[in-house]
Amino acid sequence: MIMIEDIRKEHELVDLFCSLAEVSSPSMHEEKVAEWIKNYCDNEGIDCRFDDFKNVIINIPATDNSKEPLMLSAHMDVIGDDSPVKTYVDENGFIHAIDRTLGGDDKAGVANALYFAKNLTKSTMMHGGLEVMFTRDEENGLSGIRNANLKNFKSKYVLVLDSDTLGQCEVSGASYTLAKIKVHSFKGGHSGIDIGDKTRANAAKLIADLISTLPQGVFYEEEGTVITSCNLGGISAGDINVTNIINTDAEVSYSIRSSSRKKEEELKNKMTLTVDEFNIKNKDIAKAAIEFEEHLPPFEKSDDDYIPILFEASARKAGVEPDITSFHAGAETHIYANETNANNDKFVPYLLGLATVCNMHSKNEYLDYKSMLQGQEVLKELFKAFNA
Repeated sequence: MIMIEDIRKEHELVDLFCSLAEVSSPSMHEEKVAEWIKNYCDNEGIDCRFDDFKNVIINIPATDNSKEPLMLSAHMDVIGDDSPVKTYVDENGFIHAIDRTLGGDDKAGVANALYFAKNLTKSTMMHGGLEVMFTRDEENGLSGIRNANLKNFKSKYVLVLDSDTLGQCEVSGASYTLAKIKVHSFKGGHSGIDIGDKTRANAAKLIADLISTLPQGVFYEEEGTVITSCNLGGISAGDINVTNIINTDAEVSYSIRSSSRKKEEELKNKMTLTVDEFNIKNKDIAKAAIEFEEHLPPFEKSDDDYIPILFEASARKAGVEPDITSFHAGAETHIYANETNANNDKFVPYLLGLATVCNMHSKNEYLDYKSMLQGQEVLKELFKAFNA
């Protein structure tokens, strides 16, 4: 039987991860883990502070000012409540938490970044400096990264350590835009008395006709990768238990995701045109309106492929198969990609996987501790290559 105490004694990184995981930190309640990190840094001689939103900021000064700094980013909050976390390891070497979520997303990223920062502080390596930020509330609303003063950072390249599979380097990610369509029928009425009146129309039927002409699913893809999609979320019209009313109002919601702003605009224009055509066809009986709310901007692929090239070589050197890919979801990369640093240079972020975390956000979540050790080697090789 594998004892987690033995593994923790043998591998400092594993011990660091378990220590972090055992400090519960649901979104907007990260104070305990932030203080734990601050105490760890103080004991290890690492420059660490809190920003105005209580994100944790670490700065390791350059030892060679001719080189550029690099930034690491991970989030402290996890899915789950504030109940105690007790870790254990199974016979396969997978770390679990007893009867709850483990928090590998993203304590694995925090542990890898913190352990790397500690070792860099004590090394004699010549480098351009390391900037680290551990954010709050990534899972709930990204308020940590949204409230960070990104103008305080000098790095151009940001490695967001939040992918769930060792060896991934994700170069783009999808936006999230909420689309709402409302249909208002000018006249309602009684489904018996007024059903023959052609000046009346049921909004529920009208919105069904409308959405049958709107895009659903993949809107645009490249080489088998989804770039832009549109998904019907829900329909609201009338009352399922009331059948004798000609409904006057109906509403539908869509999620739009796209890693290309150009293709997203094409999709939105197509949806708007479809609504306009509906209004022309039904101008005497009803009117439809469409609204778009951007909740997360797209993380568009950069023309700068410097980091993916370095990552691919560094991963292979560390014995890890690299996977340069894109993801059709959101992360803190999306905020970085649309902001500028202290030098007014646009950030170039990437989402990296330095550990394999399975069944995330569930009681069956587990982390392969050996993958995390390999991920640390990838990070070391990447930093060396970046500062070569």
